[in-house]
Amino acid sequence: MTTYFDELPRDFLAVATPGAGKTTFALTVASELLGRRMVDRIIVVAPTEHLKVQWAQAAERAGIPIDPTYSAGQGKTSGDYLGIAVTYAGVAVNPLAMRIRTERTKTLVILDEIHHAGDALSWGEGVREAFEPAARRLALTGTPFRSDINPIPFVTYAPGDDGIPRSVADYTYGYAEALRDHVVRPVLFMAYSGQMSWRTSAGDEIAAQLGEPLTKDMTSQALRTALDPKGSWMPAVLAAADKRLDEVRRHVPDAGGLVIATDQDSARAYAKTLKQITGESATVVLSDEKTASKKIGAFAADTSKWMVAVRMVSEGVDVPRLAVGVYATTTSTPLFFAQAVGRFVRSRSRGETASVFLPSVPNLLTFANEMEVARDHVLGKKVTDDGDMFSPEDALIAQANAAESASDDEALGPWEALGSEARFDRVLFDGGEFGHAGEVQVGSDEEMDFLGIPGLLDADQVKGLLQQRQSDRAKKQRKDTSDRAQKAAEVARAADALTDMATHEQLGVLRRELNGLVASWYHRTGQPHGVTHAALRKECGGPAAAVANADQLRARINVLRDWAVRKTS
Repeated sequence: MTTYFDELPRDFLAVATPGAGKTTFALTVASELLGRRMVDRIIVVAPTEHLKVQWAQAAERAGIPIDPTYSAGQGKTSGDYLGIAVTYAGVAVNPLAMRIRTERTKTLVILDEIHHAGDALSWGEGVREAFEPAARRLALTGTPFRSDINPIPFVTYAPGDDGIPRSVADYTYGYAEALRDHVVRPVLFMAYSGQMSWRTSAGDEIAAQLGEPLTKDMTSQALRTALDPKGSWMPAVLAAADKRLDEVRRHVPDAGGLVIATDQDSARAYAKTLKQITGESATVVLSDEKTASKKIGAFAADTSKWMVAVRMVSEGVDVPRLAVGVYATTTSTPLFFAQAVGRFVRSRSRGETASVFLPSVPNLLTFANEMEVARDHVLGKKVTDDGDMFSPEDALIAQANAAESASDDEALGPWEALGSEARFDRVLFDGGEFGHAGEVQVGSDEEMDFLGIPGLLDADQVKGLLQQRQSDRAKKQRKDTSDRAQKAAEVARAADALTDMATHEQLGVLRRELNGLVASWYHRTGQPHGVTHAALRKECGGPAAAVANADQLRARINVLRDWAVRKTS
């Protein structure tokens, strides 16, 4: 704020991480400029219809009434309003009308997520024509990079060390700074892997571990298999996410969760699974529904647990109580990922944490590890690969603001998911990775070490707890390994001792050991001795223990020990 009013520039670009309060900053500037009579009217330009309404609501709370229903053909608005809210697409329809409105009075134009001004050539041209005469222009963005080489209107560019022009922000407030100031929440990324199997268009059946080194096409097919609602991976991850949400709600009672789905069919299926898990219906938000904005607003205001959306909630939509997310979409580019994670980082009180569940695929893990990296819009950067950071985003933005009829899977080629299972992989936090050696079963104590992290911790406490739990589990695993080795040695010594005994002595020792284990099983389970002996005979075969041979007795002893281990785990 001080930076802006020290210089009072005509154009100002503020780059701030999602959740850092760009709207609050802009409306505070607007209120001050109105108070100083430096501007008389406000025009807010936003990417979507929903965000127009959201800006109007926020402006009303700041004492600046704004009309979110204005259209270029409308001309005038009620005298009760101090401004209007329009979309970039709406400006492009009739930029001349907007220019006349802008020229009529001293106008402050707030360009929200200004990188969208380049979504279409007509949008950029329309914005430049409409708002060139504005008294003040305040541009905001949380993701100041685009894939194309078209300069964004009213943004300054300067050559970098490599000679390529880059956008120059007047003020930058990144995730690292916001986290330090407790403006945003620390984000725990809960990554899940697992075995996937699918059939290709050629009829080949393929099995692969999610996250292991694969070709680009195989990684895409493995990810789609994991996200298939009919498989086992998504229900397991949704159940884990719900456990995490329950833990967070112990400290933050109104905390909510959001599943970002690829298409409408998947969204409805995920909502059905969540109802089976929680017993509570999830709010489903589809962008082609007229009631979508109302659904989001109602969810933001209530205390229900889950919302499922098809990309629509990826950018700008403000639901501060969202604390747990499931990234269940095949859309995996830096821009979309940053926008999606931005839905969970807004802090309401110190100590709140955010948790985002995601598949263990390389690009998503890389994005999670680069949460604190600031990026600028680069002009002249050639796109050489679809996985490039600057690969085209326009289609994604169009999809985010339009109807999703069914699924994008068809565009990726014929494919059939055969099966999937989930395994907890690791937690990514603050550039570090935390987990346990080997595969971790869903629902295990090892997984709960991380799902059970308290919902109210600051960043340093989260990191300390992650390190402590990983260390404690490593010590336990070493002790268990040592205990198993010691037990194996004892068994080996006992076996050696038995070989030195007469047959009747060996049988007597084995019967006593078996009877002792059956007695212990009774004290643990309450199951009568006779029932246990009968169950062992049924599983292992052979006659009653009194007349069983040594091998049959050893088999029953081993089975009963296995039962005890499974019950303990």
